[in-house]
Amino acid sequence: MIKFLFDRDTWQEVYDSMSKNKLRTVITMVGVWWGILLLIALLGAARGMENSFNRMFGDFATNSVFIWGQSTSKPFKGFQEGRRVNLKLSHAKKIEENIEGIEFVVPRNRNQALVVRNFLSGSYSVNGDYPLLDKVQKKKLINGRFINQNDIDDNKKVAVISEDIYKQLFEKDELAIGQYIQMNSINFTIIGVFQTGNANMGPSSDIHIPFTTFQQIYNKGDTIGWLMITGKPEHNIKQIEEDAKLLLRNLNKIHPKDKRAFGSFNLGKEFAKITGFLKGMQFLTWFIGIATLIAGVFAIGNILLITVKERTKEIGVRRALGATPFEIKRQIVVEAVFMTLVAGLLGIISGGWILIAADSAWGQGDDATFVNASVSIAVVFIALLVLVTLGTLIGLIPAFKATSIKPIEALREE
Repeated sequence: MIKFLFDRDTWQEVYDSMSKNKLRTVITMVGVWWGILLLIALLGAARGMENSFNRMFGDFATNSVFIWGQSTSKPFKGFQEGRRVNLKLSHAKKIEENIEGIEFVVPRNRNQALVVRNFLSGSYSVNGDYPLLDKVQKKKLINGRFINQNDIDDNKKVAVISEDIYKQLFEKDELAIGQYIQMNSINFTIIGVFQTGNANMGPSSDIHIPFTTFQQIYNKGDTIGWLMITGKPEHNIKQIEEDAKLLLRNLNKIHPKDKRAFGSFNLGKEFAKITGFLKGMQFLTWFIGIATLIAGVFAIGNILLITVKERTKEIGVRRALGATPFEIKRQIVVEAVFMTLVAGLLGIISGGWILIAADSAWGQGDDATFVNASVSIAVVFIALLVLVTLGTLIGLIPAFKATSIKPIEALREE
């Protein structure tokens, strides 16, 4: 078989067969070319979108839910409808201790403040946070550090500011670490500058200060603005949300059917929708690509059947001269595989060019739609293997047709 593939006469015969009707050959191969092009381009686009989402979420703990207090909608145990619900630090502790599957509970607070530096000022959101926040919502620090436990214990007046604030309050290339900004007439030392532009889940965060310092400045006592609850990967974040709300209703003496008392945003559930969409898109891509490939390969099989009909006399002569049925079959299968493989390789190259163009047009910058839109080498090999397999199988149909013709009848064919 190897010797046959390297035989010059084999490929001369393939060339002669294809060149007899060039237009028909090209049109036939277009089906396979288009199928593999669609497969490569769509799979690459799906990978690019997935990379874009992954970059957007970055190190954010996606198996998370945000919960905050609102107003009651039902009277309960002597309390009137419309009572304001306040979350407490003790509530966060109770949730962490009593609900299964929780990895982290992060209490947070937020307020607006006028921030002043020299003659420049602006109104920004100030967040009181624990060092734990950096584990569930990783900050990409450009300079300095994030809040640590000493800052919490000593109520230090330190601040981590966003890159946007740095650009507005500082000169270009000016060192911000160790400099002072003023909030509510209180001086804060800048200890870090973090990069903006990634996914910002929950309320905006322009400035982070120690949670204890925030409580002291704004006289919050034990009250917190909202909770960020992160579940362990193997646990259902939707169930954790329901359990946390149930516990909070009991702690705050709220009617069990009061749906308005607590607001929430389940990031884990939304993230699952995105990943489900991406998986569905990949499945649809494989389905469309493989279906188009099969249609293209069947077209090649049909053309070869026509070719066999046209070459009936030639096949009869070869049989009369001693060619075995296996040799006839082998020649036709090689023609089928060759046409399929050439069309497939052209489709892979064309698909690659499309992905390069898409990356150039929509894959650059922080808000890129496709990030590194590409397909793996494994996918390319699988596509080629499918092509060769389909080409071989479809080539067997005209091959058996050719060998079913008796030599004497073939010689009589006009």
